[in-house]
Amino acid sequence: MPYPAQSTLGIYVSIPFCRSKCTYCNFASGVYSASEHEHYIERALADLRGAGEWGVRMDVELPRRVDTIYLGGGTPTLLAPALLARLVAAIRSEFDVDPGAEFTVECAPGQLADETLNALIACGVNRVSLGVQSFVDREAAVSGRLHHCADVVEDLRRLRAAGIANINVDLIAGLAGQTAASWEESLAALIGSDVPHASVYMLEVDENSRLGRELLARGSRYFAGLVPSDDAVARMYSSAIEQLSAAGRSQYEISNFARPGFASRHNLRYWRRRPYLGLGLDASSALPSRPAHGLPFDARPRPVLRSTTTSDLKAYLDGQCEREIEWLSSARQHEEAWFLGLRLSSGVNIREIEREFGSEMLAQAMSVVDRMTSQGLLSFDGATVWLTARGKLLSNEVFQEFIELEPALPVV
Repeated sequence: MPYPAQSTLGIYVSIPFCRSKCTYCNFASGVYSASEHEHYIERALADLRGAGEWGVRMDVELPRRVDTIYLGGGTPTLLAPALLARLVAAIRSEFDVDPGAEFTVECAPGQLADETLNALIACGVNRVSLGVQSFVDREAAVSGRLHHCADVVEDLRRLRAAGIANINVDLIAGLAGQTAASWEESLAALIGSDVPHASVYMLEVDENSRLGRELLARGSRYFAGLVPSDDAVARMYSSAIEQLSAAGRSQYEISNFARPGFASRHNLRYWRRRPYLGLGLDASSALPSRPAHGLPFDARPRPVLRSTTTSDLKAYLDGQCEREIEWLSSARQHEEAWFLGLRLSSGVNIREIEREFGSEMLAQAMSVVDRMTSQGLLSFDGATVWLTARGKLLSNEVFQEFIELEPALPVV
């Protein structure tokens, strides 16, 4: 069940500021003047303080108890320590943060000042995600990263010395100039770093990044001609799965690997469809509606509100933009239950789907499952459906099959 009674909340805050814009990046982030930082935090604090009133107005359940916090971006650690402290103090003032809450902050290697690290510790941060992308200096440079491998090693040492052992390292398979040999070099460095969590992404080609637009236009800027082929990227990804698993970091989600007890609790909220509140630029929230009068709290299914803030920084700072909202019907929630649940290695339990959405909706999905199983993209053991190794490589195509499901034909 996605929204049990007395549910907890996850809070995500987008900090869109960077020292440089990576060629592959498709997020709403960029290089802005430091003078914008305080204005931005003031705006985010206003949203935070008004969240309760907004929840009442929208008639949604907004749990007060918080068990995960995630500051992403962008590079949150570019904020002055005082601004970080104000943001976190406001979160703790407006919500009841569990003593054992997972508190993650994204960092760029080589951009974590001593005073900022001290501020993170003082704020209660206990998990850091390092956007390494490549341990090979020339690949990092070509992609617009500003760090060297030595910076990563030093940051890991400093984080651990400060008491933060729960660390994630991001890698991207498919960067310009990347080869099978250089990918193995990055994998070896990742495994040798002994971090308990790793995220491995295959390069996305879309028009929202400079490199993506160049690839779609078949141009040569940003070293687009040096981007590996799809088959080469697939081999890199498969190699990462094999080697990380052998090194004790099991794949629990398409792009994520962890030692036991180190899976990202915040990101699991998204894939398990638990409530979360997003604040800041281009941040999304998902919150269940309040139960209708006379119905028990956990009556199913309830509509879910998906809301997203603008991706235009000026509009956000001006405070003139309303959140874009969408009420997710039972059918839309059913689709999400499949394409989000299939991201997880644990897969989708069909009895849970049936309890939440009913046998008719399950039948619609199972017709897709049967077809995808026959194509070797899904596996089904009678109780659980999960992606095969080939299905993980073609996951977007599989997920698309669960969008706008057609009613199953009656049995005659």
